[in-house]
Amino acid sequence: MIDKPRVFIQAQSFYVEAQSLPDEERFVFAYTMTVRNLGREQVQLLSRYWLITNANGKHTEVQGEGVIGEQPVILAGSEFQYTSGAILETPLGTMEGHYNMIDHMGQPFQIVIPVFRLAIPSLIH
Repeated sequence: MIDKPRVFIQAQSFYVEAQSLPDEERFVFAYTMTVRNLGREQVQLLSRYWLITNANGKHTEVQGEGVIGEQPVILAGSEFQYTSGAILETPLGTMEGHYNMIDHMGQPFQIVIPVFRLAIPSLIH
């Protein structure tokens, strides 16, 4: 029996006040992604797709190879973590998307990244 890849995604976002200019509608957010391989074989992250939506409903799509310049191989039972960023014109927004990956046999699969919020701290209740 072939084991289906099991990958868990966790997102944590942060407002970067020092780089933001609210008067100029520039709100900078960092996000840390944790990609955990819960399967029995290694997997590799090949590319990513993001849909970023600001509070005005403006959508921005971002896609490309790897993450932060890497296409990490994630061994069974281990994780890969990275931090990146997004700039919005509003103090609130969301991100969602997917990772395109391959399993240890080179078979492609996709992992959905559920929507997560980008918000300045004063907007979080």
